Amino acid sequence: MKPAVALLALLLSAATAIPLVRKDMWWIRAFDFPRGQILVVGLATLAAYLSLWDALCPHDLLPLAALSASVVYQALRMRPYTPLAARQVRDADARAVDPAATLSLLVANVLMTNREAAAFLALARRYSPDLILTLETDDWWAAQLTALAAEYPHTVARPLPNTYGIMLHSRLPLAGAELRSLLKDDIPSLRVDVTLRSGQVVRLFGLHPEPPYPDEARSTTKRDAELLLVGKEAAPLQGPVIVAGDMNDVAWSYTTALFRKTSRLLDPRIGRGMFNTFHARVPLIRWPLDHVFHSNHFTLLQLERGPAWGSDHFPVFIRLALTPEAAPAQPEPEPDADEQALADAKIADALDE
Repeated sequence: MKPAVALLALLLSAATAIPLVRKDMWWIRAFDFPRGQILVVGLATLAAYLSLWDALCPHDLLPLAALSASVVYQALRMRPYTPLAARQVRDADARAVDPAATLSLLVANVLMTNREAAAFLALARRYSPDLILTLETDDWWAAQLTALAAEYPHTVARPLPNTYGIMLHSRLPLAGAELRSLLKDDIPSLRVDVTLRSGQVVRLFGLHPEPPYPDEARSTTKRDAELLLVGKEAAPLQGPVIVAGDMNDVAWSYTTALFRKTSRLLDPRIGRGMFNTFHARVPLIRWPLDHVFHSNHFTLLQLERGPAWGSDHFPVFIRLALTPEAAPAQPEPEPDADEQALADAKIADALDE
């Protein structure tokens, strides 16, 4: 038993160390995803190792030390996405909030081949958000979502048959809508201004970059660069900003951290939970791929991972309150010079490909 435990300890340590290599190959960046799983298995392996303590030889201490360091490192990386950390976004005072200065958003990757449109429409009615952002929408899904037209008269849509279609349905007025292909012609992203009932304008970005696996992309270069391009565009904006979508990256990756600093946006999950959205059908393999980031103009009224309804992604529902006076208590993250240079280099590499 001891050799098997030692081998597992070394494998878990290697899985922890691999993503420390700052390279964009898909198989390296894939180890950013299962940090929670590595932590849980690592703790179980550590307990097994310690139960064999009397039988350990001095040379067994190396795997034990490596495993212990791995467990501590993974726990520290996961800690911000637990209630053990301070909340980055303050709770809104529901009694003091002006309803006209609130915005609710439902984000859902519908899974293009999924045909449970009735279940999704029921979900939309249940949450009744101001905005519905759907991803992987093709022509079939666009036809099904016409059922939303009566309640959501404002629409921006680019359905596509390649799993990168994107649609926005809105009760609130939209202006200046653009569907842009930042790096690849067949992968659009959304930029639009949303006017709240109070008259305040919010800049909304919707994203769905390609995921890091061989069938889609052998490196994360373009995924990372698309996030960072939007981050650089969002950072200098003086008004309220929201960036949402299936970003095909986990909340705790160094790329997502770099995006948050580059964009100067906040993550409402920090201090609250992981809100794992994928894979809805495989409980043991889940991580947060669907995100909503926002500027410090907002405080949080509600954040919820919705129920499984037919897609391989859970939906995300968020309700925000425009609270500009809360900004000083919610400091923006900022990149240092090295992080700024890294973001610029990633964008340059993607544009050169």
